[in-house]
Amino acid sequence: MNALRICVFGGTGFIGSHLVHRLAGLGHSVTLISRRPERHREFRIAGLTKLLQINPADANAMQSLFSGMDCIINLVGILNESGSSRFQTAHVELPRAIVKAMRESGVRRLLHMSALNANVNEANSRYLKTKGEGEDLVHQGPGLSVTSFRPSVVFGPGDSFFNRFATLLRLAPPVFPLACADARFAPVYVGDVVEAFVKAIDNEATIGQRLELCGPQIFTLKQLVQYTASQIGKKTLVTGMPDFAARLQGHVLGLVPGKPFTIDNYYSLQKDSVCTAPALADLGITPHSIEAVVPTYLGDRRYRARYSRYRASSRREV
Repeated sequence: MNALRICVFGGTGFIGSHLVHRLAGLGHSVTLISRRPERHREFRIAGLTKLLQINPADANAMQSLFSGMDCIINLVGILNESGSSRFQTAHVELPRAIVKAMRESGVRRLLHMSALNANVNEANSRYLKTKGEGEDLVHQGPGLSVTSFRPSVVFGPGDSFFNRFATLLRLAPPVFPLACADARFAPVYVGDVVEAFVKAIDNEATIGQRLELCGPQIFTLKQLVQYTASQIGKKTLVTGMPDFAARLQGHVLGLVPGKPFTIDNYYSLQKDSVCTAPALADLGITPHSIEAVVPTYLGDRRYRARYSRYRASSRREV
């Protein structure tokens, strides 16, 4: 693949940080859009990554930014609304501004992060509804070559899934009540998601596709929380909450600073986050299991030390 000029929105987040480093490592020139560039100096990698602050509502600035770019990547997404962070703004208005600027600047290739179960006709979850509206919007952009990605919950070093539950479990009493315990996921490794983006950039067969990204196994939320407890050495009884209690928790915790769980989260969890047409294998990617990755960053210190020694010895043998 030739070196490309790529502009990334949402590149300072969990998935974005992994993707930006991967793209820069491949020799691509990456322009990273951030609301606070001064906070992310670690992204200035060997002079290949440039951080810029821009107002997406400024059509002239967006058009000027895109001029000369080969590809635009949009990773922006929020799980909860707070302050100026609104679902409609992040999931619909930003993609609309990106599509408009792409058409006016002549850039055709767009990789767009969506979500499993995203659907403009979703009746309850505003997260899934706006994600669906944004996904449809970019695919309907005339003259553009669009690929969208619909991952299940994404895990890996720095994730907000296993790490968040690990924090909650460390603070929890012996019994841990869990909302939506039977919700199902096919957790997908962040490195596999990154490779899907990388492989899709110049793969014309992916144009127009909405690629579902899932890991090799399906778990209930309860099983994943139990697995997290085992990894941190916490003996906790994880018990599912009745539906009425889960709803109440969504309403109450949605008022708490940081919003650890909201009623919109509850509605999103009513739909299983599993793939009907998994795409990783078609891209030549063998998905990693949680057992192969999670212990390397969530396991106890002795496990991590053993893993580090194993990795070091493996590199010496190679």
